[in-house]
Amino acid sequence: MKSTSLTYIDGVNGVLRYRGYSIEDLAKYSTYEEIIYLMLYGELPKKSDLQRVKNKLDESFEVPDQAINLIYSLPKESETIGLMEAAFGVLAAIYNPTWEKAKNKDIAIEIVAKTATILANIYRAKEGLKPRIPQPSESLARSFLEAAFGGHVEDKKVKAMDIALILYTDHEVPASTTAGLVAASTLSDLYSCIVAALSALKGPLHGGAAEEAFKQFVEIGSPEKVDEWFKTNILDKKKRLMGFGHRVYRTFDPRGKIFKKYAEELASGNEQVKKYLDIAERLEKLGVETFSGKGVYPNTDFYSGIVFYGIGFPIYMFTGIFALSRTLGWLAHFIEYVEEQHRLIRPRALYVGPSQRDYVPLENRG
Repeated sequence: MKSTSLTYIDGVNGVLRYRGYSIEDLAKYSTYEEIIYLMLYGELPKKSDLQRVKNKLDESFEVPDQAINLIYSLPKESETIGLMEAAFGVLAAIYNPTWEKAKNKDIAIEIVAKTATILANIYRAKEGLKPRIPQPSESLARSFLEAAFGGHVEDKKVKAMDIALILYTDHEVPASTTAGLVAASTLSDLYSCIVAALSALKGPLHGGAAEEAFKQFVEIGSPEKVDEWFKTNILDKKKRLMGFGHRVYRTFDPRGKIFKKYAEELASGNEQVKKYLDIAERLEKLGVETFSGKGVYPNTDFYSGIVFYGIGFPIYMFTGIFALSRTLGWLAHFIEYVEEQHRLIRPRALYVGPSQRDYVPLENRG
């Protein structure tokens, strides 16, 4: 559909790179703020570049009252991505920025910051807490978490959040990116393009995988019950093992390995997280033994839910966190496409209906 210099995937060997840098190196050495610059500008930032990104984020957390009021006016049980769509619809109507090469990347950084504000307040609205705007800090991860939870968040949770943002930043052109690209090809504003992407992400065949994987662990309940659950549900009833398999990877998803590492760190000192991690590790072993011959291995969503839970979020926030991270990747693709290879995306349909037919008047149809 499009050429890209953003993300490279080798599904056979389990390789993922952003702008040529391995996901392992970026997770080990980089920060999400660096990834923002890398994805938008193509190179790792110098100190002055990085400071400019941080300054732009810090000055962009504010959103119109109408967006926050809309979130709080809707039922608490409203679906998270649906709430994000609604809020972004407000931003699209109010801001409606035109495409200008000199401004597109700054607008993208503003949108990333405002996404953090929207998602933090979706959490707060659902939990019955008052609105709170993220405040400047050393990282978007900390600003987001402390706005959501309303106070200081320990460093290991902030680090895990930063890593999650990096790992979910981009993954080529799945359905949500494609939907947003179609909107971008019409020169719709960047906020509206995010609405299009969110609409595709809301579908259960694209979003929600981390939620479903984690629900399995909750259903199993304890590590001792994994084997029986696996035999009954996966082997006998042929149910799908959630968090396993990927349309691209035929080996371990490299992001999943990193998520597992941070799940282990969050499990230290937290018995509930440790329980779910033990369940997941046993389930992973059984799954690999059963399905690896078919090229089916754990994907990034298998352990990410444990990380989100360990940070302190309920299940309903998991896909929203994915969207917060992926917003940067979406925007980078939209800008790359419009600025470098723009043409209206207008596929043709292969007609398979009847050939020419003669019209029969109503009174002659029997």
